Amino acid sequence: MVPAMPNVHVLTSGYVGPRTASTVSLIEATARLIVVDPGMVSSRAVILDPLFALGHSPDDVTDVVISHHHPDHTINIALFPNARVHDHWATYENDLWTSRPAEGFDVADGVTLWETPGHTPQDITTVVEETGGLTALTHLWWSAGGPEKDPFATDPAALHQGRERVLAVASTVIPGHGEMFQPDDGTPH
Repeated sequence: MVPAMPNVHVLTSGYVGPRTASTVSLIEATARLIVVDPGMVSSRAVILDPLFALGHSPDDVTDVVISHHHPDHTINIALFPNARVHDHWATYENDLWTSRPAEGFDVADGVTLWETPGHTPQDITTVVEETGGLTALTHLWWSAGGPEKDPFATDPAALHQGRERVLAVASTVIPGHGEMFQPDDGTPH
């Protein structure tokens, strides 16, 4: 059954430390099944098992969105052989490269890309209109705790502007390397 509004599922929550894994999410939307940031994980099963449990196979995935081009967010793109891939400046499908800005691009009804540079110059955020409010899938935060100052940010001022933009509208944030959270006054700006 296709949802009237998109539904977001976290397939696996990421982490950083001696080992690193990205948070990998699935968005069920009208006519689209979207995976966000299929990057480094302890095993591919931590992506695929929850996908199967939700009643989907890798072949069902129509789109993959990568927040930025670091391997810890991209290394498992090939798990989804039928998917178009979206990044900061194009959509890729088989041998077709379609250039377009990410800002305002609708991957599906209720699923829009925003340009949110800071961690890298090419970072994007996937904004999803769910029944309970807007969910932002983003690398503006690694986890609920920030870090307040991203030690790898190429443009800290832009990162903080992106955070302000997301915090103005998002009821839920799915960060690059942690569990989803509801932003509050303690969320790093």
